[in-house]
Amino acid sequence: MAIVLLSEVKEQLAFTDDIGSADDQLLTRKIDAAQSHIERLLGFKIEETFGGVDQDPVPPALIEAVSQLAAWWYEQREAAVVGATANEVPFNVREIVNEYRGFTF
Repeated sequence: MAIVLLSEVKEQLAFTDDIGSADDQLLTRKIDAAQSHIERLLGFKIEETFGGVDQDPVPPALIEAVSQLAAWWYEQREAAVVGATANEVPFNVREIVNEYRGFTF
């Protein structure tokens, strides 16, 4: 289950009511993919570590990272654009992941 609601990503994207549900399925896919990607970078499943009984709530920073990445992927739908400046994933997503990453040796 996603830690970010569809309505929260729509808010991140500054959607207005007139857009309706036209891209709900696409946005939901982006949310799921963003959370999955971040969990792989973290080395753990967010919902197995946070938000359950006797666990700390999901950190707002991780919610923000999933929101930003899902919105970024929604707005940047191609892996590369010819004739344009290349842009990386928002820098703060990497910072957030690094703060919560699980390291094992």
